[in-house]
Amino acid sequence: MPIIISDSQVVRDFVQKVEEISGEKFSKCMQCGTCSGICPMGAEMQLSPRHTVLMTKFGQKDRLLDSNTVWLCASCHSCLVRCPRGLDLPKVMEAIRQITLRTNENYLEPFEIPDELLEDLPPIAMVSCFRKHTA
Repeated sequence: MPIIISDSQVVRDFVQKVEEISGEKFSKCMQCGTCSGICPMGAEMQLSPRHTVLMTKFGQKDRLLDSNTVWLCASCHSCLVRCPRGLDLPKVMEAIRQITLRTNENYLEPFEIPDELLEDLPPIAMVSCFRKHTA
């Protein structure tokens, strides 16, 4: 099914902000799909890494933020290592997360985590999770 994007849906400020924070230019991406093929979290993501770059390039902020993709990125840098153009996709994912968290919207609410889960999780994992998912 083709994705149709009208000019009214493009959030140009979002594209500029992601490029500014990440320091990456989306024009590098040739949509080869290597990042999606190597991503260890790809099967769990609602949008593939390749689609994330494409959606970001076209300013589809709402579609990106409605998906779980940027939150599931493990920042393992597998995509960067294999990218023939050297696009640092983990920086792009982090930039999108930062834009969301800067609006003081938590992806994860710490007080909603069940007590029995808190007892089993290592503290370092909790700190890492809160740094990535809370404002």
